Amino acid sequence: MNTFKSTLLLVVLTVFLIFIGDWFGGRNGMVLAFVLSVVFNFGTYFFSDKLALSMYRAQPVTREELPRAYEVVERLAAKQGLPMPKIYVIPSESPNAFATGRNPKHASVAVTHGILRLLDDEELEGVLAHELGHVRNRDILTSSIAATLAGAITMVARMGYWASLFGGYGGRDERDRGGGLGGLLMIILAPIAASLIQLAISRSREYEADVTGARETGNPYALARALQKLDDYSRRIPMQASPTTAHLFIVAPLLSSGGIANLFSTHPPIKERIRRLIGRDLV
Repeated sequence: MNTFKSTLLLVVLTVFLIFIGDWFGGRNGMVLAFVLSVVFNFGTYFFSDKLALSMYRAQPVTREELPRAYEVVERLAAKQGLPMPKIYVIPSESPNAFATGRNPKHASVAVTHGILRLLDDEELEGVLAHELGHVRNRDILTSSIAATLAGAITMVARMGYWASLFGGYGGRDERDRGGGLGGLLMIILAPIAASLIQLAISRSREYEADVTGARETGNPYALARALQKLDDYSRRIPMQASPTTAHLFIVAPLLSSGGIANLFSTHPPIKERIRRLIGRDLV
């Protein structure tokens, strides 16, 4: 089912990207958008993990350097039949973690200095099990490609709008496109629609990874406690993160004040995640 949903998401985003190209540039714009989608997907497939790790200055660590996390990941990976992922540490006091990689054989798990100091052993195990849940569910690559395509849609919409003001790419007649107002609406609505599609799949995968992590540790309360701590302390020490990689982290590094802003959050509400884990709020 995950494979079907992943494929459907990528097809929808790719078709949407091509539609945007066709809207602004007709056949030429459609071809350009298709080529861009191929290039972005190719680059994301091979380099998304390296880009994410380098963006946060993550450093690889050995068993000797970080036995506490290494031994937990090794045990959980063996239990799930997964290859041992590489372990990285991010030099940040904001508590957080993420997994990345195009498949289980090329997976990496990164944790911040802050999360290592904040969580006890059971809570850290819950977080690492959650991240391995992403690896096991094979949704890391899909999330990365979805984010890349959403960014490509935004870029193409902007390029198309400005090009249409100066003659366009030789596409449809201006009246067929709805004129300048139609182009302006497209540049506003296209990125929003793309982001909502991407965020919908990102949120559902967080719930799935929570369930996987709780099942593998047999201790949903530890993960629930960890999520509550991470949410609280992340607000005190916010992490400087890129919107294009915010969906990778176990808790959203880009915090909103609630309301309509939650519509564009890469993560479901922490309270709802905790309720799904233990059936109630933490006391």
